[in-house]
Order: sequence, then C-alpha cells, then structure tokens
Amino acid sequence: MLALALVCAGASAQAQVAIVLNSRDATVSLVDQKTLTEVGRVDVGKEPHHLYLKPDGKSLIVANAISNDLHFLDPVSGQVQRRVRNIDDPYQIAFSPDNKWFVSVGLRLDRVDLYRYDGADLTLARRVPVGKAPSHVWFSADSRFAFVTLQDSDEIGAIDLSTQTLAWKMKVGRQPAGIVVTPDDRHLMVGIMGEDYVEVIDWRARKSVARIRTGKGAHNFRGAGDRRHLYVSNRVDNTVSKIDMGTLQVVQTIAVPGGPDCMEITADGRQMWVTSRFARQVTVVDLVAGKVVRAIPVGRSPHGVYLHNRAPVL
Repeated sequence: MLALALVCAGASAQAQVAIVLNSRDATVSLVDQKTLTEVGRVDVGKEPHHLYLKPDGKSLIVANAISNDLHFLDPVSGQVQRRVRNIDDPYQIAFSPDNKWFVSVGLRLDRVDLYRYDGADLTLARRVPVGKAPSHVWFSADSRFAFVTLQDSDEIGAIDLSTQTLAWKMKVGRQPAGIVVTPDDRHLMVGIMGEDYVEVIDWRARKSVARIRTGKGAHNFRGAGDRRHLYVSNRVDNTVSKIDMGTLQVVQTIAVPGGPDCMEITADGRQMWVTSRFARQVTVVDLVAGKVVRAIPVGRSPHGVYLHNRAPVL
C-alpha cells in the first residue's frame, strides 16, 4: 500500500474534505470544504482520472489508468484503505444499478472489461472489444445494458451484460464523451466534445431525436439531484450549462474558467465543485447566484472530484 503523504495536519479522519484527482501528478488533493483550502495530498497510481463510490458506501475507488490499478480511499477523509493491482487501463469505472457488475472502460486498449461483483470481490468475466477509445459509461435502469461512448470512432455502443457481448453501435457527433440515461430510462444524453451540443438518443429505437446546443467542447454531466435538471461542462467554451431534461432546453449558463470537466454538487444543491482541467484548480460555483466564488489551487490536470455530502447523481 502506498503511504499517505499529508501536507499539513488539517487533513484528518474527521475532516470534511473534497477529493480531487490530479491526473498528471498521480496524487489526490484533499480540500477542506469549510475553509476552501487544500489540506493534504495522497499518493495514488499513475493517471487517476475517474472515481466511483462502492455500493456499500465505505470506499471510494480511484481508477489509475496507466499504473493499471485501483486505490480504495475512505470517502470521508480520503485516506488510503487498500490497493488492487492488475486492473487493465481503468480509465472510467462504474457499478451497475443492481450492483452485480463492475465495469472498467479501457480507453487506450479499445475495450471494456466486465467484472462480476459479489459484494466483496471482483471477478473478471469478459473483455469486450468495442471500438476506438471507449471513454464514459452509464447503464440502463434494469442493469441489462452498459452504454459507452467511443471517442475516436464517433459512436456509442451498448454492451448486453446478460451475454457480456457488444449488442449494437450507432454513429453520433464528433468525439462523444460523457453519457447518462435520463431518469425515465427513455433517452441517452451524450456530450459531443468535438462540437457544441448534447445529443439526445432514443436508445431503444437507436436514433437521435434532438441536439441541445450548450457550448464548444460539451463534455461531461452531473445531475442536479432533482431528477429534472442536468449540468454539462463545456470544456472549450469555459462554461457549464444547465439542461431541463423535460423540455430539452438550456435554462442557465455559468462561466467557469480553465477547461471545466467533472462536477460535483453539495447535498443542499447550493454549490457545485468543478475541476478546471487546464488551470490546476478546482472551482467552486454558487448555484443560487450562478457565479464562481472560489478557485482552489490543486495538482496538475485535475479530473475527477467527489464530495461525501453530495446531492443524488441525477
């Protein structure tokens, strides 16, 4: 297990910290949510990009794409619990809604690895070739399908978890990145990073039904927690747009500097924390006022972010 390296005594097991992945530094920044300052750093594997909370809520999994491993952190304090090796290229990770599957998306390997999960251990079931540069993943409500974006072939793919095979693919706009399924399980929302819109797809019919113009570099998503509104980071335009999933309209746009990427929202819905990928900072947004209130220096190329006291994911 790698040692915990704290830069000051302020980061303790009792601290309420935001956890920020510094993908170029192989570290995690711990940011005190009250003082809005970095209070510690944790060494992890090479290129930590994304993270996911275990179903039992007791561990936050950090996926290290280049060192081919996972670090399990205490989700409250950020302290390392354990390390799991030999997980190939875990760029993006997620558990299925029924908690029976753990999916690891291998962006540089052009495949998705499916692991059975029994509540304790991960057992590799199948490696599924999917296409060029699989990036983000989401699931159908019944856990049958895992949907992935394929950035370099301008497609999305659907993996049938019942057979562990690629069921279908379809073309979308240039460089699809983030993907979510709407709470009614009707539509896929896909961030078209190479352009300036979110593509709305009727996944059962396998057809695009709408394009929501948000901003250049439409990238990743975070639900507002009210099952109605969805935020999308526009990494080139340096904005975050709020979409009404009922009307498929943009209802708010907030300026966020530095290449906004991953987002997290506090449980009360009043604050958004955004990793500014090109600015070595995490940016705090007052969602009521619709403006940035603090830029907090962290490590190089901050990517994933997690708050323990967070709003529901959609």
